[in-house]
Amino acid sequence: MLLSKHKTSNFKMNNSYNFLYLALVKRILMKKIFTFLFILLQLNVFAQYDICVYGGTSAGVIAAYTAAKLNKKVILIEPGSHLGGLSSGGLGFTDIGNESIITGLSENFYRRLGSYYGTFEQWVSEPHVAEEIFNDYINEAGVPVLLNYRLASVKKNNGYIQSITIQNTITSAIKKTITAAMFIDCSYEGDLMPGAGVSSFIGRESNSVYNETLDGVQLLGQHQFADSVDPYKIAGNASSGLLWGISKNALKPTGSGDTLIQAYNYRICLTTNTANKTDITRPVNYDSTKYRLLVRWLTKYPASSISAFFSIKTIPNSKTDINNNGPFSTDMIGMNYNYPKADSNGRKAIINAHTNYTKGLLYFIGHDSSMPVTLRNQMLRYGYPKDEYTDNGNWTPQIYIRESRRLIGQYVMTQANCLGTTTVSDGIAMAAYTMDSHNTERLVVNGMVKNEGNVETTCPAPYPVSYRALIPKATECKNLYVPVCLSASHIAYGSIRMEPVFMVLAEACAAAASMAIDSNQSLQNVNVKALQSLLTANPLMDGSVPEVIVNDNDTIPHTTYFKGSWLHETTGGYGPTWLRTPGIADSQEAIFKPVIRQTCTYAVYTYIPFVDSAAVQTHYIVSDGTKSYDKWISTNVKPVGQTKGTWVSLGSYKLPAGQKANVILKATGANGVVVTDAILFVPKNNCITQTTNLYVQYVAP
Repeated sequence: MLLSKHKTSNFKMNNSYNFLYLALVKRILMKKIFTFLFILLQLNVFAQYDICVYGGTSAGVIAAYTAAKLNKKVILIEPGSHLGGLSSGGLGFTDIGNESIITGLSENFYRRLGSYYGTFEQWVSEPHVAEEIFNDYINEAGVPVLLNYRLASVKKNNGYIQSITIQNTITSAIKKTITAAMFIDCSYEGDLMPGAGVSSFIGRESNSVYNETLDGVQLLGQHQFADSVDPYKIAGNASSGLLWGISKNALKPTGSGDTLIQAYNYRICLTTNTANKTDITRPVNYDSTKYRLLVRWLTKYPASSISAFFSIKTIPNSKTDINNNGPFSTDMIGMNYNYPKADSNGRKAIINAHTNYTKGLLYFIGHDSSMPVTLRNQMLRYGYPKDEYTDNGNWTPQIYIRESRRLIGQYVMTQANCLGTTTVSDGIAMAAYTMDSHNTERLVVNGMVKNEGNVETTCPAPYPVSYRALIPKATECKNLYVPVCLSASHIAYGSIRMEPVFMVLAEACAAAASMAIDSNQSLQNVNVKALQSLLTANPLMDGSVPEVIVNDNDTIPHTTYFKGSWLHETTGGYGPTWLRTPGIADSQEAIFKPVIRQTCTYAVYTYIPFVDSAAVQTHYIVSDGTKSYDKWISTNVKPVGQTKGTWVSLGSYKLPAGQKANVILKATGANGVVVTDAILFVPKNNCITQTTNLYVQYVAP
């Protein structure tokens, strides 16, 4: 009996030891497994995502945010260490074209800037503020971000990209493999295209390719050397050689194509605030001979201001966005031709050369004795801002890549689209900026130095950008979107390539990619009408009530009425048209009747284009259909940035669903010119989400 008890006790003890032993072994194995997985995570990740966004530009951030809001597992990959691209890298004086084309999350970005600066919308901003807002989008959506990773290779099978391998730009031994159902290339270089076997083009097409007149080689008058500026080191002596930056190439025939690309530069943020600036010092590898052509030009054509060769735009807190201006400026003409196809080291060398050139130019103007004293003194007022680019010596890490490779997709946008002589029915964004190309070559023409390539031709009205211009041919790839290096001729790309438009295009691509995943389709088979409807009905991709805008030319579903004599203007307003009284207002009226989709409180705004001799005040009446409210506003507006006017608040009102509300402008009693353009109704925070279905479709009333 005692023995039996002893055996039983010993058996239980052995079981306990066995259990503890097995638990210990399991713990050790699990620890090793986790360690192994951690090593794999660091060295080579096999991660599955719905959508992979490559390029943390402004477009990349908006694409990733959109995908996450549509409940997709998304990852954002950026070769650099910052998000926002050029929008947070110096371009603080936003290139717009026409405000009406900036919709959805792109518009929301500028509204968020407005909230920061205490305005409704803000089109000029400091780099660090823009970056903070881009980071906010990522944090709000919970998007994982891989900074400092560049594309190494692309794996493709049966027409689909299966995965990409990326390499750490700091520690090259660290690589990761990302698999995804859909890929969106939001980089300025379009690097996913060649790896995926997608057709693209680098350079300028001949005019004959797409029946254009502004493509190819163009020797025109803007940002041009006036006649008789000598190109040689010793004036008049060709045997002395050419001054730095002048090509030996001969001028090719007008309109002929080549593989050259327009110049890159930096959008330079400086400051005049002595408490916040550091001096512009002599950079490493400084070479004053690179700027002798500037002195040669100024000797022939003296300037009284540095604005002769700098486009200096003011942004908040005594800072600048400086761009290229004139025949010799920040554009490093002809020094970027190899950039699109260069490897990472080659690109780094080109970027460093641009940095040295630009910093050297700033130093040369302020310190070289060959520069006029007045210009030197003006330059010395400026310095690098201490609170910008604090991890990069107060210098932007983002070079302005105006153009790289461009997709040759299912549809190619051309000059005809920009001029409105050809249009598309599958538009998912609008563009409106000037057909804009910077110079491509600096060469000798008839013994004189000339710049070649600059084109600046206005588009008569906003025009749609085709969905098909964002996607490859189905025979090449079925799961790659390209919203930045989209399918367009060189000259059409010059109009489309604006940061706000890139964001609109990126949102459309992410929404379309989400639709393709949910319907198990290739991107070529996405229902574009449903996509257009989604972008209209759910512009912020969160199911919230969309704002309502009534333009002066609306007839369906909103209506407008005008009494008295009005002049119709086609430039300088919000959208394609706006109206003004012929002179001092008399008894004219303008009536705007919106279709309100949901009863709630709306902040109401009127767009006021800038005009000379504007009335000091204008009388508005806002009605909810039952009660009317008088509102007198100041219309003596001063546009900020590239805007042609501004939104002025008419107050907030609870408006019922349907077409009961209206806004009336009464010109009676005004003491100057009265203008009318558009009325905007923005839902306030108390408006409930319209639906839990994020793919809500727009239904016309």
